Amino acid sequence: MLIVETVVRIRREHSGGKAIKAIARDLRLSRKVVRKAIRSPECAFAYERSVQPLPRIGPFQERLDRLLIENAARSRRDRLRMTRIHDLLVREGFEGSYDAVRRYAARWTAEQRKDAGDGAPAFIPLLFQPGEAYQFDWSHEDVEIAGKPMRVKVAHVRLCASRAVYVRAYPRETQEMVFDAHERAFVFFGGVPLRGIYDNMKTAVTTVFTGKDRLFNRRFLIMTDHYMVEPTACSPAAGWEKGQVENQVQTIRGRFFQPRLRFASLEELNGWLEAECRRWADRHPHPDHKEMTVAQALAAERPALQRLLASFDGFHETEHAVTGTCLISFDRNRYSVMARAARRPVQVRAYADRIVVRCGDKVVAEHARFFGRDRTIYDPWHYLPVLANKPGALRNGAPFQNWDLPPALARLRCKLGSGDDADRRFVRVLAAVLSDGLDLVEDAVREALAAGTPSDDVILNILARRREPPRPLSIVTSEDLALVHPPVADCERYDQLRGLHAAA
Repeated sequence: MLIVETVVRIRREHSGGKAIKAIARDLRLSRKVVRKAIRSPECAFAYERSVQPLPRIGPFQERLDRLLIENAARSRRDRLRMTRIHDLLVREGFEGSYDAVRRYAARWTAEQRKDAGDGAPAFIPLLFQPGEAYQFDWSHEDVEIAGKPMRVKVAHVRLCASRAVYVRAYPRETQEMVFDAHERAFVFFGGVPLRGIYDNMKTAVTTVFTGKDRLFNRRFLIMTDHYMVEPTACSPAAGWEKGQVENQVQTIRGRFFQPRLRFASLEELNGWLEAECRRWADRHPHPDHKEMTVAQALAAERPALQRLLASFDGFHETEHAVTGTCLISFDRNRYSVMARAARRPVQVRAYADRIVVRCGDKVVAEHARFFGRDRTIYDPWHYLPVLANKPGALRNGAPFQNWDLPPALARLRCKLGSGDDADRRFVRVLAAVLSDGLDLVEDAVREALAAGTPSDDVILNILARRREPPRPLSIVTSEDLALVHPPVADCERYDQLRGLHAAA
């Protein structure tokens, strides 16, 4: 095929009077090609095949058409790959290549779309009123936390009218993280929109029906009802229905997470991300209203948002059994609970940053959440009732290793020394916490240490004296019965009496 420059040269030299034979000789082209270039309109010189030969597919074309029609009628999940269709044809005697089948299938699909009138996908621009809606989505980003690579799950929230963005990173993409992201985003925006637009994530949608009908998760519905938000789910594989947050994922990835972020902890990362969201809003103009920034648009939208009256108790609850060693297994880790819940069923309420364990209506444990695995998190105070009966466990008990005691109790343990007897005396003091409370025991220990008597008996005596009821008030004498001349204590009078007795 000739390039445009060659065709232009042929036409220019021929118009200058040069013979076709001379042009063909100089350019090393056939005279037929030169004549075609001269006669072609506006330098259009392209070969167009009128008939596409199919030497291999020809005998199997009808069979291939049937396979393609049947495949198009299947659901997306059940459709055959082109490699499988090629294999079926080979089993029937086809000797052509996979590329031939793939190219034919591509042309067949294009013709079907053309016949159906389907062109390139087109969309309708959307317009949202202030305070009307927000969009929510997740993305996965690579960061470095405490020197180790980590893939975090990033929650994206975007106000549709002002285009304000909020992002926060989490170790998981679970329901309690969804609740936490909503609360923090609404606080960041200064209010709550009327409607939320989501994809069909499992933490929100339980069942997808035909059309827009959805069965939302019960706890998710409670959350939306708390904030007075109407949840709306997109059609499956229809990301354009929440295109703003879909574009935000790509934008935030390029502007916030590249190059790879490095922080000491996830809390530091989230603090930096929130500051970057404010900085981005201050520096970037609104896409529809160029005269104002996104931050100014958010300030204008804020009066249209619903007031954030109270925080939602965003937990995900599961039931677990407590072992004889006062431990529960949750999220591939083990946590201690109070001894009174041993071998009983408990309810674990998982929050984004902590877990709360309840036995009936009583809280029997609360721990900061650990997102690793195969780790046991102890609270030594949970085992205090057991330790009171088994003081020998203080030395080798796993919960008591590297126990971070209050300063007064730590000093007392050093004063008492080491050994079985010292451990027994120290456990007697610790056991008093069950009845008197930690604050009163610490005060008694400080008093005993200040007096230079670091003894368990002294400390328990101080606590016993403080538990005694207050003494009744003394009898108050009225003014009429008061003595005019109160007696004076003078021992010399007794000496005088002794002298008189001796003289007698």
